Amino acid sequence: MNIEKIICASTGAVKARQGEKIQSLWSGYGSIIRYYPEYNDTLADAGLPGGTDRPARVIVKHVRPEGAGAHPRGWKTDLSHNRKLRSYHVESHWYKKWSALCGNECRVPRCYALEDRDDDMVMVLEDLDAAGFPLRRSSINEKDLQACLSWLAHFHARFLDEHPEGLWESGTYWHLETRPEELGVMEDRRLAAAAPQIDQRLKEARFQTFVHGDAKIANFCFAPDGGVAAVDFQYVGGGIGMKDLAYFVGSCFYEDECESREGAILDCYFYYLETALSRYGKSVDYPALEAEWRSLYPWAWTDFHRFLKGWSPGHWKINSYSERLAAEVLEEL
Repeated sequence: MNIEKIICASTGAVKARQGEKIQSLWSGYGSIIRYYPEYNDTLADAGLPGGTDRPARVIVKHVRPEGAGAHPRGWKTDLSHNRKLRSYHVESHWYKKWSALCGNECRVPRCYALEDRDDDMVMVLEDLDAAGFPLRRSSINEKDLQACLSWLAHFHARFLDEHPEGLWESGTYWHLETRPEELGVMEDRRLAAAAPQIDQRLKEARFQTFVHGDAKIANFCFAPDGGVAAVDFQYVGGGIGMKDLAYFVGSCFYEDECESREGAILDCYFYYLETALSRYGKSVDYPALEAEWRSLYPWAWTDFHRFLKGWSPGHWKINSYSERLAAEVLEEL
């Protein structure tokens, strides 16, 4: 596809210069590259396209499956390939139908253009660095933690009781329906046997929303003043907020902090959630929602723990805290 032409048509630029490659997509399915549009000031002054919103930089997410290589952990199968392809179609639909509903409280990139031709996909997105979110974190401080918990709470409140049309019916990249291969090789047969019941319990929760689906710290972009935005919506879909929260906490802290900070993090998240529900005018039995989701936090954690034990048995996130939560869930069954 002619990426320069797509950028020009969507921004009013007369040219678009390719800049630096930001990263390759997982398993070599494409790349993320920064482009620099160039404009004709005479046309802009005449009120033609691009006169009022002319981004100086854009991000192009270009999906090209024919360039895919070996899976980093050896899971290159037809099922894996089809899941990845669908994830990019889901992300494209997310930007087309849903992303504009997020607002500043759960900030996401603006989408300028989408093209999809036989699984060759181009998404032209706002450059969040230029929008004031240039910072990335490999570890998190208290201010950034609060910002991310607020983002998650507002996201979950905004999409509470929405049907995930065009998205994953069950969000997250590890949900059981798409991971039969990993389940089949698990050595922990007790947890493997219980996996369908855990999955069903999460799906049957009374209060459902959208989950980001890959809400790790690496997918948040931070502003110097404490604001935050999120990227990478390949696995957005239906679910309970605890799926995102448990996964996010596990991406930030080692097991000791996951355990010692569990109560405080949950309290903070639910404070923001109640505030966000009021902001969005959601009519909901909030005490019942909080009670249900709090009780399901260990279930959501165990659901991801199940995936890890099949996908990467030696992963550092398989720890005593996760094993304890899993044991508690298994005892409840």
